Amino acid sequence: MKSYNDLIEQTFEFPTLEFKVENNNLLFNNVPLMDIIKQYGTPLKLTYLPKITEHIEHARLLFKNAMKRYNYKGTYTYCYCTKSSHFRFVLEEALKNKIHLETSSAFDIPLIRELYKDEKIDKSTFIICNGYKRPLYTQYIGELLNEGFNVVPVLDNLKEIEAYQDVTAETVNLGIRIATDEEPNFAFYTSRLGIRYSDINELYRSKIQNSGKFKLKMLHFFINTGIKDSAYYWSELSRFMYKYCELRKICPDLDSIDIGGGMPIQTSFQFTYDYQAMVDQIVESIQWICNKNNVPVPHIFTEFGSYTVGESGAVIYKVIDQKLQNDKELWYMIDGSFITQLPDSWGLGQKYIMLAVNNWDNPYQKVNLGGLTCDSHDFYNTEAHSADLYLPIFEQDTEDQYIGFFHTGAYQESLGGYGGIQHCLIPAPQHVIVDRDSEGKLTTRLFAAEQDSDVMLKILGYTNPTAPNTREIEAAKAAEQEQEEQQPVEELEKQEN
Repeated sequence: MKSYNDLIEQTFEFPTLEFKVENNNLLFNNVPLMDIIKQYGTPLKLTYLPKITEHIEHARLLFKNAMKRYNYKGTYTYCYCTKSSHFRFVLEEALKNKIHLETSSAFDIPLIRELYKDEKIDKSTFIICNGYKRPLYTQYIGELLNEGFNVVPVLDNLKEIEAYQDVTAETVNLGIRIATDEEPNFAFYTSRLGIRYSDINELYRSKIQNSGKFKLKMLHFFINTGIKDSAYYWSELSRFMYKYCELRKICPDLDSIDIGGGMPIQTSFQFTYDYQAMVDQIVESIQWICNKNNVPVPHIFTEFGSYTVGESGAVIYKVIDQKLQNDKELWYMIDGSFITQLPDSWGLGQKYIMLAVNNWDNPYQKVNLGGLTCDSHDFYNTEAHSADLYLPIFEQDTEDQYIGFFHTGAYQESLGGYGGIQHCLIPAPQHVIVDRDSEGKLTTRLFAAEQDSDVMLKILGYTNPTAPNTREIEAAKAAEQEQEEQQPVEELEKQEN
């Protein structure tokens, strides 16, 4: 019988730049996953930080190539959409590349302040503030403006501008989000977010044009499906650009567009997407419409979230049991949950690259994957994958089997409620950060241990919320013991001196 390795190589173009096999074990970006598993155990989430920088550099190169090809006179600015992953290690890795930020909530602003305090950003960094804004959000935006931060509030409704009337900053640069039409198969015709095309000119004339304080600098374009080579995408982009040209003729301050809705990431080995061709066509279309209308081309901003961080993530599980149901459905039970730890796979039927981590020389069989919760929907099989699932056959008494889901770095922690209460009280798994030092050597560190019962009991109100948990007590005891062990050494050094 053929091996699992034979199956993958015959079915897909494998190995790839990201995935290869050595000694029957899978490597992800040349990271030996079995070494990580032996050190930390499972279930675990993994973030490979260099992938974030790789994608930022790639996007910049795409736009640089396109702008050079068409002699485009505007500039390109890369923004990271914080809602894709708010973790500090993600933001710090991205900001090493001198990028800019896009926010969507009032609680993003304290995060911005922390980054500024730690000198990860400065006041020249663009902070594009999107989303429907409640009073606390606009208050925080106003405070940043008063302190001289480079903030661009993107108006989402006609009344929002009133929140910035009392800002003491001499000039407030504004953006306007346009309410685009949703794709044809969506439940609604027009996006609930943004301002209608028919209201934009009047908003500019009545509240911005003669205000003396406000300047309209940016139009914001967002398509929920992302940048796709589809008639729907090109139609909406063209409609948006014609509105830009119309408004630019009466608003000389307007000089930028923000293309929201990012580029896709690889979620299967069948994934095909010509990134350079898409960016070329975007730049060419923008320039052609502007030339046709005799207006200068705009500076282009993008706010890539999933594209920045998605392919840096992986989730590793151990198969803890094999169950044959109805004499035909073989289940591999994992030591985690899809509902709680990969919520997009459950809620949206999202596909991910799924591969065995070890036993690549073993024969294979068709399986279904089952999670630990009591919910019948906690599974991953052909309905949520591009093809039948096959994994190595293994002897449970003598062999361990591990599996990995890859390119899971965007949204899963926030959608799952990181560090909170999950279905059936399934704990949040440990999270391991993988990086490379200046010499290219792999480094790992534990960002967060697996959630324990003490944390859950506090959240649920069973224990005093200010009382230390078991892990904190053990850490304090370890620190005290270490101090006692060091004390004789310190006393000896004093005597010698």
